[in-house]
Amino acid sequence: MSRIAQDLNGHHSNGDSLSGTGSPTMLRRTLSKGRKPRVCIVGAGVAGMRCAQVLGQKGVDVTILEARDRTGGRMHQTLLGGHPVDHGPNWIHGVNQNPILDLAKEIGATTMETPESAPSIYDQSGQMLSTEESQQCSGLMWGIIEEAFDYSNKNSASIPQDQSLLDFFKLKLKEKGLPESVTERVLEVCRSWGDYIGGSIERQSLKYFWLEETIDGGKDRHRNLFLASTYKAILDRITKDTYAHAKVKLSTEVVSIKSQEPRGGQDSRNGPSSVAVVNLQGDLHGYDEVVMTAPLGWLKYRTSVFLPGLSPRLITAIQNLSYGRLEKVYLTFPSAFWLSPIDGPQSNLSPFFNQWLAPDYTEHHWPVECVFLSSLPEPCAQPTLLLYMHGPLAEHCTGLAESHKPSTPEYVAAFSEFFRPYYALLPNYNASDPECRPTDALATNWTNDEFAGWGSYSNFQVSDPGKGPVELDKDIEALRHGAPERRLWFAGEHTAPFVALGTVTGAWWSGEKVARRILRVYGMEGGEEVVDEGLDGGEIDAVEGGNIGGKRGGAGLGA
Repeated sequence: MSRIAQDLNGHHSNGDSLSGTGSPTMLRRTLSKGRKPRVCIVGAGVAGMRCAQVLGQKGVDVTILEARDRTGGRMHQTLLGGHPVDHGPNWIHGVNQNPILDLAKEIGATTMETPESAPSIYDQSGQMLSTEESQQCSGLMWGIIEEAFDYSNKNSASIPQDQSLLDFFKLKLKEKGLPESVTERVLEVCRSWGDYIGGSIERQSLKYFWLEETIDGGKDRHRNLFLASTYKAILDRITKDTYAHAKVKLSTEVVSIKSQEPRGGQDSRNGPSSVAVVNLQGDLHGYDEVVMTAPLGWLKYRTSVFLPGLSPRLITAIQNLSYGRLEKVYLTFPSAFWLSPIDGPQSNLSPFFNQWLAPDYTEHHWPVECVFLSSLPEPCAQPTLLLYMHGPLAEHCTGLAESHKPSTPEYVAAFSEFFRPYYALLPNYNASDPECRPTDALATNWTNDEFAGWGSYSNFQVSDPGKGPVELDKDIEALRHGAPERRLWFAGEHTAPFVALGTVTGAWWSGEKVARRILRVYGMEGGEEVVDEGLDGGEIDAVEGGNIGGKRGGAGLGA
């Protein structure tokens, strides 16, 4: 059995250890008779809300503190041209035993399996490739990616930590002996992988590329569903179920989490008697356990929130793991002009995916990948282009978004003007036709969002061997383990099973796992509470040390 399969099996096993790392360590805590554990969850994203549901169903007293004025974290929707659009995830990754897909089916959400046909591709000069050329480029890219997964799985231990996915692409393309022009074109197509990870293929680690593997194996290995009706109904259901099992406090930013020593010294069995959590308003409350579900990007800049400081092992794990920056721009038109009857060389326009390779006809030569939302099933279809981007293009677009008030004519005009060289190449475009001019636009801005961790989700980048060895899989396991001895736990897409890292499903599973581990600590995993007399955390009157009122930190969303 592969390492990744063993990891997933371990996650789903009911007999796994408390540590989450395969260690037999078992921790038990007891409370005064009749009292339920009090658990604080920082962040009302998917991980935090699923954790609250599982704990609340067993009678645990759960409070969620969320910095935003809404639930969902990076799962968020707004209306564009009368249609809902997702700021965050668009996809359900994997179709087998996926709780998010099960939930989508239960509520009647509309999903779409993406066409197997190759995307339509415009080359650097703006000419659309023939169907055969597009199939060749796309086929070579996905074939090499399959090879990279297998190579990384089998040889991770010996692959240098500074070897990138780009290096592997170049090596494999050279082996194929293709004409130089074809090789360069395929390499440009391969760069679109950056829109899957929120970072460039120059930075994608080959050594840890196996961590990018998808949930399903075999014939379902790359079956991902586009959520045509958006995640809104799913988020509404998760939120409703969460409010039924927990107290949810919105607009409550956490600035300090301090593990309290019990009076009379440390109890080796129970650890600190409680954890003090302080919000930006200076309110202080004590809890038996705290689950931190803030994004990895937030943790990188806010470790000072934890008092005393996190262990060197946790600090190393947080710093070693990387955080991607994927952004999206939606452009809505009066009608999907590109769908009108097409004759000539552009008749092979893909019904769903389109790529513009690094264009010579624009100032910055930034490639763009596009999904035609006009191809979604009814009633979800809309005359909208969904553009994915990372790197300098993403930075430029977030800059545009920061410079203009959303939905104003100036905002729409800025994005319409910038992307015109791209969409002007689509079939039936006519500059004088109002149907070919965007009427609305929306750009995400996760890069400048503190509570999103200034980015989108975790990824796995190359590192400098001169700075010492890096073991990213061990770093993930360290974060999964958390610090249960000081009543502190971590959940989120960055602590998910390896096959679900960076996904909504992974966030769900991670919250569920931590909840089960906490229940086991209190002997409640089978629905029966252990009520032996023991330490009672009680309310905390003060936090010793630290500047509570003046500390500007923040946490409040899970993946």
